Amino acid sequence: MQNMTHIPVLGRSSQPELLVLHSVRIQGMADDDAVAGRFGLDQADARELLLDAEAYGWIRQAAFGETAGWSMTERGRAEDDRLLAEELAGTGARPVVEQVHEAFVPLNGRLLQACTDWQLRSEEGGRLTPNTHTDDEWDARVLGELEGLGGELGPLVAALAAVLARFAGYDTRFSAALGWVRAGRGEWVAGTGIDSCHVVWMELHEDLISTLGIQRSA
Repeated sequence: MQNMTHIPVLGRSSQPELLVLHSVRIQGMADDDAVAGRFGLDQADARELLLDAEAYGWIRQAAFGETAGWSMTERGRAEDDRLLAEELAGTGARPVVEQVHEAFVPLNGRLLQACTDWQLRSEEGGRLTPNTHTDDEWDARVLGELEGLGGELGPLVAALAAVLARFAGYDTRFSAALGWVRAGRGEWVAGTGIDSCHVVWMELHEDLISTLGIQRSA
């Protein structure tokens, strides 16, 4: 992405109704605390909006294994699409979001490969085996790639947050996950149920494509 520098100001704040619904969408499944915490909303206000969204049929309670929380319905996805489109048109932010998405796509491929390399290694004959993390050079290479991606993420997030404040923080969350990895907590590369590098990155990916109205299959 050309000529994109850090912008220290935040753009327009989104309406709480959008933030609550969108929080469920980008997290996939989230309980009350996770929904409120994602965008720093008051917990009581978020709970009330969640119940309103449930009444409209936009979200429902769901459980998967030991995980339970809110998940989005097709009706809710359509409503979130509508609110996002209204916000994008009202702020004139589409050119910036499109520019960032264009720059993000090649980085996304690198992130997925790095997470794969952290978990698996190719042996002779191309057979994949679990990475036992006994090869310091291999792991250092993967961590170096993740750190490089984190550096490239900063300017992109700054540009997004300058037009839509809800995009702020993805880069600092990614950096925090890397801090845990450097401290010896390898699960923070691609673990689930924590704010790992992979989880943060996938949330940003969903945020970008949903904001632009792009179908994930595309």
